[in-house]
Amino acid sequence: MERWSSGAGFILAAIGSAVGIGNIWRFPAVLGGNGGGAYLIPYLIAVFFCALPLMIFELALGRHFQGTIVSAFRSVRHPFRVFGWMICGIVFLILSYYLVIAGWTLGYFFFALSGERISFADFSAGWLPVVLFAVTALATGIVVSGGVRKGIERMSTLLIPVSVGTLIILALYCTTLPGFSRGMDFLFTPDFTVLGSPLLWGAAFGQAFFSLSVGMGILLTYGAYADREQAIPAASLIITVADLGVALLSGIVIFPIVFSFGLAPAAGAELAFTTLPQAFAVMPGGRVIAAAFFLVLFFAALTSAISMLEMSVAALRESFLWSRRRSAAVLTAAVLATGLPSALSYSAADLRFDGIPVLDFLDETIGTLGLPVAAIFLAIVFTWFFSPTRDLLAREIGNGLARIIYPLCTYIIPAVLIMTTAARMASGVDYPGLRNLPGSEFIGPLLQIEGIVIIILLLLAASVVACRLGRCPLAGRLRTWRRRGNS
Repeated sequence: MERWSSGAGFILAAIGSAVGIGNIWRFPAVLGGNGGGAYLIPYLIAVFFCALPLMIFELALGRHFQGTIVSAFRSVRHPFRVFGWMICGIVFLILSYYLVIAGWTLGYFFFALSGERISFADFSAGWLPVVLFAVTALATGIVVSGGVRKGIERMSTLLIPVSVGTLIILALYCTTLPGFSRGMDFLFTPDFTVLGSPLLWGAAFGQAFFSLSVGMGILLTYGAYADREQAIPAASLIITVADLGVALLSGIVIFPIVFSFGLAPAAGAELAFTTLPQAFAVMPGGRVIAAAFFLVLFFAALTSAISMLEMSVAALRESFLWSRRRSAAVLTAAVLATGLPSALSYSAADLRFDGIPVLDFLDETIGTLGLPVAAIFLAIVFTWFFSPTRDLLAREIGNGLARIIYPLCTYIIPAVLIMTTAARMASGVDYPGLRNLPGSEFIGPLLQIEGIVIIILLLLAASVVACRLGRCPLAGRLRTWRRRGNS
């Protein structure tokens, strides 16, 4: 089992997993569409009372089981390994379209460097988005193939400080803009009248889980690489505060620009790729500011994509005894093939499913509903079906904290996830804050449910096949030969 080189390396890698497009792009867009500061109240409650406990729980499971999401589920009940593969499939499908968006940020970084102004409509009408998707996917695969220390940790140690430092510089610059005071009022002054909306709370909880990458098996995988000396509760708090800090820094950067140049704070997806570029084009030093902003956005997307791919690579290596490079190469090729329809849906091909861009369809189904399903499975299986969990937590995080985390993960968090997901489906309304991708087309709850059911059934079928392949005679002989060779 590979290990992080240090506690700081582990924390930076976990921050890299958590900090992504959800912080820098989605958080300001969702906050802007939900009345500004009012959104922070349910969001902070969701982060510290649900997402943080689940993060501690997931990291503790990873370090205890010293394996992947698949072997951890198998340790509870042997047939449950199917759920581990299913969660891998959910995260892999999210990665396939997440890399498309990451490619957009890379493209806009190059546009900013060259001083070229291009609308998102013109950008997505050509073939460049497909090329940038391929470049980003290959870069992600190369980093993961380098290993935990030389690939993931080294990249996170470089990119996270650079990204946070750049955001701080941008935030300091934005304090000089005429709209800074209005932007801060919008960001931090709550309108308590909107707090009665259940959809606002649903949006906040969805953002908290999406942003911190909890309940997806990623942190369980990263926890398996952590040393026994690593204090999981302290590390989880640092990761959470860093993730929240980056989100707030993004708001401090974006909203002064929005109010200084008369833009709409609730612009959704257009905020990053249409609205802000218009402001960058006319503001002093806008070319440099734009390049820095999109570079940070790309770095954040890349580190999150690396963590998603690492989760599947680790499961493949463990189950089939492949080398890291082989596993990374196979899965990079697979994500290129799987993500191609999403890339083509925002290109000259304009590929659509039932009149909806493929990327939007995947985000509205597997992204919007698949993530809570994964988190519910993880929380329920390891508390309801694994009796040693309470003692496990006491050993990993201390008995006092375990008394708080265990009931939260056993009852409160699954109930919250089920209620918010059910409310989302029952509302039947187009509420952009409930979506992972701001600005995506609303496909309606009926198509969402039909789509997620079909996708999960396909993932379950593929998981069963993977389990059977993993225990076929040839695979068993290969494991025996590998063990003999290692001994």
